[in-house]
Amino acid sequence: MTSAQLIKPSRKQRVRTLWISDVHLGTRDCQAEHLSAFLKRYQADKVYLVGDIIDGWKLRSGVYWPQAHSNVIRRLLTMSKRGTEVVYVTGNHDEFLRRYSKLILGNIHLVDEAEHLTADGRRLLVIHGDQFDVITRYHRWLAFLGDSAYEFTLTLNRWLNHWRRRYGYGYWSLSAYLKHKVKSAVNFISDFEQAITHECAKRGFDGVVCGHIHHAEIRPMGDVEYMNCGDWVESCTALIEHIDGHIELYRLADDQARQAQQLAAAAEPVA
Repeated sequence: MTSAQLIKPSRKQRVRTLWISDVHLGTRDCQAEHLSAFLKRYQADKVYLVGDIIDGWKLRSGVYWPQAHSNVIRRLLTMSKRGTEVVYVTGNHDEFLRRYSKLILGNIHLVDEAEHLTADGRRLLVIHGDQFDVITRYHRWLAFLGDSAYEFTLTLNRWLNHWRRRYGYGYWSLSAYLKHKVKSAVNFISDFEQAITHECAKRGFDGVVCGHIHHAEIRPMGDVEYMNCGDWVESCTALIEHIDGHIELYRLADDQARQAQQLAAAAEPVA
């Protein structure tokens, strides 16, 4: 058994809130199987889908929709049926849904942004974040060009991880590594974070939960707590609010490493 194989929990863990973003269903690089496994582990009061869940940009050029992608939708519908409130916050790749904002279907709400109150009393703005990306807002052609280059990097990433799995290694993101080695990308992330936290402070929020830039992080920025869900195409990350209001950053790679250690410990002979 490799570290990429998940240990199934004995029962679902009760949590207050899950945030996931940038799943990009409809693309070949979507890590739908990992996301389905993640969602099965939790019983959540509320799930926020923080934009770019369905990749409308990619679906325009051709339909790619394997069963694993349907399984993610089915899992979310099942959670909704069992009492979880699902809030779908629109993003730029699923902007075709923005014309239906404020639509309510049973336990599913479609919005452009939301306000979340944590168990410990913090007011959080939940928004995808493309509104604070200058390229997406004012240079749409450049955003499409950048998306194509990013897709090429993800293709390399997919093949690299295919061979890593063959040799028993866990998931590793080439695209995330390259992104944080390129100064311009680092500057873009910094500008994005400053813009979105400035807006939060101006509107009186204690923090923000966003996505868009595929860079998961929790850190204070001035008086505002900045929290980014990350994505499920390269980093496989999410945010989890526990019953006491504490918010944790989940990383698949860390989870796999921890499980690999548990397997190794279980395999050791008893002295």
